[in-house]
Amino acid sequence: MQVNNVVKTASRKKTGGLRTSSSEKLFHVINYAFFILLGLSTIFPFINLIAKSLSGEAAVVSGMVSLYPIDFQVGTYKYVASNSLFLNAFLVSVTVTFVGSILALIMTTLAAYPLSKPRLRGRKIFILMYLFTMLFSGGLIPTYLLMHKLHLIDKLPVLFLPFMINVYNMLIIKSYFESLPDSLEESAKIDGASNIRILLRIILPLSLPVLATIGLFYAVTFWNDYFTSLIYINSANLKPLQLYLKELFVTSTDVFLRTNVDASLNVSPQSIQAASIILATLPIIVVYPFLQKYFVKGVLVGSVKG
Repeated sequence: MQVNNVVKTASRKKTGGLRTSSSEKLFHVINYAFFILLGLSTIFPFINLIAKSLSGEAAVVSGMVSLYPIDFQVGTYKYVASNSLFLNAFLVSVTVTFVGSILALIMTTLAAYPLSKPRLRGRKIFILMYLFTMLFSGGLIPTYLLMHKLHLIDKLPVLFLPFMINVYNMLIIKSYFESLPDSLEESAKIDGASNIRILLRIILPLSLPVLATIGLFYAVTFWNDYFTSLIYINSANLKPLQLYLKELFVTSTDVFLRTNVDASLNVSPQSIQAASIILATLPIIVVYPFLQKYFVKGVLVGSVKG
């Protein structure tokens, strides 16, 4: 009898867990509606920019363009893609993002690996030193004076060298390294492998999710950064794409239109701004799908374990 009662109670709990009350249904409806509206609110401006970049001058100036192009044309993209200032800024941003992300990922990994080992002497002191930099910094003027003393003002390396290690990213990689089994390194050391060989042959291949995630963090940061170039860059040939966009919006776009009379006949300044933003966003949009499968796993494992 007791066994039967236990079975009946368990079956009731099991069937009861499958049922959804009216309050839970209402919660799910509200939840889905909220996130759908949130998603639409974030994608609507992007669709609006695409529509403006493909619309004629009269439709854009009159405010008729919303979600679809009016008087379809692609002259805006031809004009922006042939603009020497845009192409030069695009090349600078690609170079800074590529070189800076690789170097930052290497430096961050080299800092995170020894700090993940409890046997490191003074490990807690080093970690506290890194954490101190997250709370306090030297300030803008001392940093500028430092870059001046290092002869980095108006030089391309100034856009990525000061940002080689992000402490938050380093702590994520460190936590991921700590989550790996110690037996892997112990067996490799028995075979005579050095620490560098263990890192290159064992640790890094197992850490692709977190490395891809942190690499994406660095790439987005370098690609979107304009304040650094605003402070340290004076030469027009070294201005990255984000600073170019900033000047495009702040200054009058008519200056750009004067160099191309044919484009100005059916292209508005708003269309040029919209097309420039779309082209500046495409590289990150293209890269992200290839790293998406590593993204969630890398962040969760790196931030929870350890």
